[in-house]
Amino acid sequence: MDGMSEREYSSHSGLSRGAIQKARKAGRLVVFGDGTINAVASDARRSEMTDPDQQRRSTGGDSGFSGPADSSSYLKARTALTVYQAQERQLAIQKKKGALIDRARAEALVFRLARQERDVWVTWPARVAALMAAEVAAEVEKQTAKPVMIEAAILQRVLETHVREQLSALADLRVSLG
Repeated sequence: MDGMSEREYSSHSGLSRGAIQKARKAGRLVVFGDGTINAVASDARRSEMTDPDQQRRSTGGDSGFSGPADSSSYLKARTALTVYQAQERQLAIQKKKGALIDRARAEALVFRLARQERDVWVTWPARVAALMAAEVAAEVEKQTAKPVMIEAAILQRVLETHVREQLSALADLRVSLG
C-alpha cells in the first residue's frame, strides 16, 4: 500500500472524514490506483484549490493552518474589508438618524447664512441713521438746553464706513468643516 486511507489522511490533515470524502469527490485529492490517498500531492492540490479562509475555518482557527505563503495577506485584506464594511454600515445608520449631514450642503448653508447676515449689516446704517440722529440731537439738547441739528446723511456715512470695516475684518474668517 503506497498511500493513506481516508481515516489516516483525516488525522494527517486535521479534517473530518466527511470533509476528506467530499474533497475526494470534488477532485481535490490525489488518489493512487489502489484507492489510497497520496498525502503529499493531495496536500498541495488542496492548498491550490481551497479558499484560504475556508481552510482556516475547517481546521478550527489559525492554529494548524498550512496554507499558501500569502495567506496572511489574504486574511489581513479580508479583515480590512470586514472593518470597512462595518464602518460603512455605521455611517449609513448615523446618516439615517440625522447625526451626519452632507458636507457640500452644510458649506452651502453656512455661505448662504453669512451672505444674508452681511446684507442685513450693509443696509442697517440707512435704516437707523435718521433715528439715531434724532436721538443724539435730543440727548444733546437735553444736556445743553440748546437746539442741535445732526444730519442723518452724515451719520449714515459714518456708520456705513464703520460697518464696512467690521465686515471686511469678518470676511477674513474662514469656516473649515474638514
